[in-house]
Amino acid sequence: MSLNGGAAAVFFDLDGTLIDTAPDMIAVLQQMQKDLGDDPVDYDLGRSHVSNGSQGLVRLAFGELDDEPRLALQQDYLDRYSNKLCEETSLFPGLAEMLDEFDRHDRPWGVVTNKPAFLTEPLMSALGLKPRSSAIVSGDTLSVRKPDPGPLLHACDLAGVEPANTIYVGDAARDIEAGRSAGMATVGALYGYVTAEDDPDGWGADTLVRSSPELASLLIKAFNL
Repeated sequence: MSLNGGAAAVFFDLDGTLIDTAPDMIAVLQQMQKDLGDDPVDYDLGRSHVSNGSQGLVRLAFGELDDEPRLALQQDYLDRYSNKLCEETSLFPGLAEMLDEFDRHDRPWGVVTNKPAFLTEPLMSALGLKPRSSAIVSGDTLSVRKPDPGPLLHACDLAGVEPANTIYVGDAARDIEAGRSAGMATVGALYGYVTAEDDPDGWGADTLVRSSPELASLLIKAFNL
C-alpha cells in the first residue's frame, strides 16, 4: 500500500507514538528511586527508555538483577504507576486534531501496544480515546505480542480491515518488524522514545517522521482527506 493514498485504517503503538506517557512514567520511577535511597535517573535518559516498559525502566534505574528482586521492583513500579497513569500524560502535538479528522470521516484507527491491558484500558479511557478507537490490543490480549504480527492482525480483524490496506506507526524496531510481518505499511516515529543505541534507519520502515505534526500530515494524506 502506498502512503500517498488509499489507506483503510491506521494503528498506533501507544507510548511514544500516540501519547506521551514519559512525564508520568519517569516521575514514578524517579520517586521510587528516591524512596529506595537511590539517585533518580536523568529525565531525558529515562524518557528514551520508556518504550522498553517497566522491565527496561527498572533495569535502567537499578541495573541487572536476579529474577526475584527484579520482579519485585517491577511490581512495585507497576503498582505505583497504575495510581498515576494520567496526571501529565497527553496526546502528542497535532494528534488530537488528526484523530478528530479521522472520526469526522469515519476512518478507523486503533492502538496495538505491548503495555498490559490493566494499564492500557484505563489510560485510553482517561484520555477519552477508548470509545472512539476501532481496536485496542494490549500486550496481554493474546499469547503473543510485538514483534510478533499476531496483535496487529487481531486489530485488523476487530476493525474489519485488511492488513494490506493498513498503516502501523511505532517508535521501536519491534513495531516496524511486526507491521512488516503483518503486511502493513509502516511509519517510524522518531519523536518517540528512541534510545541512543537504536538505529531507526535500519528498522526497514516505509518512512520515518521526526515530529508528531509531520505524522499527522502524512496520515491525513494517506487517507485522502
